[in-house]
Amino acid sequence: MDKHLRTKQSKTNPIVASSSSEEVSSLEWEAVNMNQEEEDLVCRMHKLVGDRWELIAGRIPGRTAEEIERFWVMKNSN
Repeated sequence: MDKHLRTKQSKTNPIVASSSSEEVSSLEWEAVNMNQEEEDLVCRMHKLVGDRWELIAGRIPGRTAEEIERFWVMKNSN
């Protein structure tokens, strides 16, 4: 059974590596509009937990980790 798990893991690792190495230009992103309360919560949560977008998004109903990260990057890239 261990041999099967190792084989399965070795097949998935290149996929993870290739997808994590791809970068998306901020020019391809659409702006994320957040109200002041959401923006304040993102800023406070980021100070506490850093770039843990999934955790932050879990505190804001209707927002995804991708939206939170896109908002953060676009807001702080100026």
